[in-house]
Amino acid sequence: MSSQGPMKERALNPERIARIGREMQAACPGFDAASFTAEVTADLPRLELKARIARTAEGLHQHLPVTGPDTLKTLLRSLPATPEAAGTESDFGLYIYAPHSAYVAAHHLHPDRLDQAFTALATLTPYFSAEDAVRTFLNTYPQQTLAAATTWATASDHRVRRLASEALRPHLPWSAGTGLPADTALPLLDALYADSSRFVTTSVANHLRDIARTQPELVLATLTRWRTEGRAAHGELAFITREALKARLKAGWAPAYTLTGYDPQAAVTVSPLRLPRTEYRLGDSLTFEADLTAPTATPVHVMYVLTRTDADTTAREKVAHLTRATVTPGAPLHLTRTHPIRSTGTAAVSAGSYHLALQVNGRRHPPALLRIANHAA
Repeated sequence: MSSQGPMKERALNPERIARIGREMQAACPGFDAASFTAEVTADLPRLELKARIARTAEGLHQHLPVTGPDTLKTLLRSLPATPEAAGTESDFGLYIYAPHSAYVAAHHLHPDRLDQAFTALATLTPYFSAEDAVRTFLNTYPQQTLAAATTWATASDHRVRRLASEALRPHLPWSAGTGLPADTALPLLDALYADSSRFVTTSVANHLRDIARTQPELVLATLTRWRTEGRAAHGELAFITREALKARLKAGWAPAYTLTGYDPQAAVTVSPLRLPRTEYRLGDSLTFEADLTAPTATPVHVMYVLTRTDADTTAREKVAHLTRATVTPGAPLHLTRTHPIRSTGTAAVSAGSYHLALQVNGRRHPPALLRIANHAA
């Protein structure tokens, strides 16, 4: 799949809809691949990605000539023999199979067929991660879905184990909320945090970061307990800890720095920030330098913070990672960074007055002042 063009066009396009039709027809000769392809493809131009997934799932439902549990059997028969044979290039899978799990969620949310539906989702998730579909079941049959996730957590396929954590995240991006307590799946995370797969442990870390939005002390206690249990490799648990506490580290929360090995009260001296100029335009690059010194060897976790300061504007901070290093006596740690000033994207800024400050082990240091103007005419 080309990396050019909008995601919706790369994920589900006429070529891919036609492939779904061919695979379904091979599994079920009565499936009208031509009509399915023509009808779904005609609707694609007006639809965004999630709507394309839902429309394709509905097309599957409309054209399958079988009913009931047999439709799930047909759906699974249409899959290539393995995810690799399907052309997957990552553990996340291919968007071409997103409609399949969406179909399961839309048309097999039946109390008498939950086991078959959960088995289908576990089979599908290596082809395309099925957490969004699981949310529908979680919101309708929470206890049964939690029981299924407990089974997924012990699966031999790491992509199914990851589903147990990812599908239950309190704040899963682009998916419906659940209304369940944020720590509902903590017992599952206890079973998964020492997993050998980074795909799994990344989900565990992201799940903990969701919990930390409202219960940071619980996350801190959980990470501390995992450390004492000694089940996870040191480097992997350090990764989980950093990722789980990422938002709290950005916010300068002292306990997060202490747990990750950085003393918030360390005797680190930070030189004033040095900027080549203080007037910029959108599209420019902002370069800055500073030096850190310390009387003893001192681990430091350094971020930089760009804060809008105009009186008539709510202050909005952009916090970015700079470095993790050790300051040694007699050898100042020289810091330098070039930051692109963009008006689009996740780090977008707008014209106005700003403070630029370093944050070392959670402590903010005196800022430099600068101003950003609009693009040159």
